[in-house]
Amino acid sequence: MPVEHFAPDTPSERIVEVIARDGCAVIDQLASRAEMEQVRSEMQPFLDAAPDGPDEFVGHRTRRVGGLIPRSPASRPLITHSRVGDVVGGVLAHATTFRLHLTQVIAIGPGESPQSVHRDQWAFDFFPFPKSYEAQCNTLWAMTDFREENGATRLIPGSNQYDDKLEFHLADTECAEMDAGSVLFYSGSLYHGGGPNRSDAVRMGLNITYAVSWLRQEENQYLTTPIEIARGLPEDLLRLMGYQRGAYALGYVDDMRDPMQAVNPEFVRDGLGDLESAVARARGE
Repeated sequence: MPVEHFAPDTPSERIVEVIARDGCAVIDQLASRAEMEQVRSEMQPFLDAAPDGPDEFVGHRTRRVGGLIPRSPASRPLITHSRVGDVVGGVLAHATTFRLHLTQVIAIGPGESPQSVHRDQWAFDFFPFPKSYEAQCNTLWAMTDFREENGATRLIPGSNQYDDKLEFHLADTECAEMDAGSVLFYSGSLYHGGGPNRSDAVRMGLNITYAVSWLRQEENQYLTTPIEIARGLPEDLLRLMGYQRGAYALGYVDDMRDPMQAVNPEFVRDGLGDLESAVARARGE
């Protein structure tokens, strides 16, 4: 089953339907090559300083660098992109809120071997989430063209419906080819892995992942972004970083203050969340 591609003006509801069915979908050229190049330019010094991965899973010829919010101002509009928010919000609509799980540039170098096929939600201590519950929704922006020969991500469409902890190999996967500026959405339950890079060029992708707010973030946004920088960020980005409640009473500060007050008093709301909504969820309404 190939990965479905959509034009940027496709209704978000249609894309959410396909992700629910297949676990993945691509929006072609949602951003420009110039936007991708600007992020690459800002992150290149950190990539140059980063070591290659320490093991086969991370990749011995792959470099991964995070901390995009403080390091790359050009990445911030991509993190808060309205179309991305609509799709991710649809996939994770069962949760009260969602937030950033990680931000990372992944640079797969020439000669890299295929990554083992896995589910990203295994990061949550291999908890066996029910098949009907998505814990996260990932985006992978193509900073360079993704082609089979240069290590484009490999997926098993429909495997979001499979049992957990299964073993697959490269031959079981489909290649998610896409042009720079396109974005691949895939759920945390989808079996996938980075492809082998048989070219002479580096394949670069921008991995921005979102998860339901009651789960621990893989990348600690509070320590990654200094408070001095956080105080100057817009409200929507701060909320995605985790400066909001995860549910009715999750994440308040000291005397039940709204967490936004800790970073910017201008964005203060009530300390706790919507009680009526919380009660309705508890009753399954």
